[in-house]
Parts: sequence; structure tokens; C-alpha cells
Amino acid sequence: MNDLSKTEQLNFWNGDFGTGYIDRNSATSKYLRARVQMWAQIMKTMEGEPPTSILEVGSNIGNNLRALKALTVAEMFALEPNNEARGILIQDGVVPEDNAMEGFAANIPMDEGSVELSFTSGVLIHISPDHLLESMKEIHRVSSKYIVCVEYFSAKPEMIPYHGEVDRLFKRDFGCYYLDNFPDLRVLNYGFAWKKLTGIDDMTWWVFEKQA
Repeated sequence: MNDLSKTEQLNFWNGDFGTGYIDRNSATSKYLRARVQMWAQIMKTMEGEPPTSILEVGSNIGNNLRALKALTVAEMFALEPNNEARGILIQDGVVPEDNAMEGFAANIPMDEGSVELSFTSGVLIHISPDHLLESMKEIHRVSSKYIVCVEYFSAKPEMIPYHGEVDRLFKRDFGCYYLDNFPDLRVLNYGFAWKKLTGIDDMTWWVFEKQA
């Protein structure tokens, strides 16, 4: 088995660029309001049976989790490879220290079905296509009920330059990729966050439910 802890993409985010991302995406009140609005739409889809536990895979400093805390009392977990980002998560009380895990998508240190909702936001786009399915299998494995995917969309898989780097950002139809590879999933809803109005990058989101 390949050691996915040593991929070029993961090393990129563990290094100086990943640390610099913290400053470029600080938890300003305007940014968090936009995230709360987006997550309010997503959570409404699950309002009949809202999740009681939530894992963000690739959380950085937890802007999504901060937004979710305004909408739910669910227990929060974070998986993040960058040490500085994980420290801020703990320092700011976004998640308890025991719930801030070091790791990456392809090897989540949690048991099967540990949380009711697992999600990524702007994370799958940074995983090499060679390792994408293995990562999504882990996200699927640890969820007992829901999966949310918030990512850049492209009808065709494509690599686009990212801050002057190649092989660091990959777009595709992640919704179809989930459905094609996990037949137990059904789509509850999908939507779009338009940067013009939200300030968030143009992101497509999907809410999936696991079928018994």
C-alpha cells in the first residue's frame, strides 16, 4: 500500500504554504457570516434528523466548524495535518483538544460510523486523483448517516494552476463521483455558493444520506 502521508499534495499543505493559508483565510466576522448562511441551507436539509456529531476532514482553523456552532449543538471533531492550524483550533475552543486530530483524509483515525456527519470543504480539490477514491472511502467509512461535500465544480476532471503551482488543485463533478462509487448514498439536496454575493469562492455543495 502507498504511504499517502508522504504525497506531494500533503507535504505542500503541511509546509509554509499551508501555514500561510491560515492568514489568507482568517476567521473574520464577514467571512463567518457568509459561512453561517451557507451552512444554514445545508443543515436545513437534515432538520428532520439533524446530526449529533460532525467531523470536518481538513479543517484548517475551523471556519466551517465555527459557523456550524452557531447552528447546532452537535459535538464537533476536526482532522487537520497542519500543526499550527490545529493549535489555533484548540486555542480558540473550536473543538476540544481530544477532538482535534492530526491526520489526513486517506487515513482517518476514527472507527467506522464514529460520527453522524462527515464533510469536506475545499479539500477534495487538493487531493491527487490517484488518491481521491481512497480518501473518499475513509470519509464514507467514518460517517454513520450523512456526508456533505463542498468543493469547486467542473463537468470534466481537470487540473488548474493554483498560486503558480501545478498538481495542487483538481476540479471535477464530486457529486457524481460519490454516487458512482458509493451506491448506498442518496442525494438529499445540492446548491451553490456564489462568490459575488457570499464572498466565499464559487462552491457547489451536496448533501448525501447513507441508506441502510
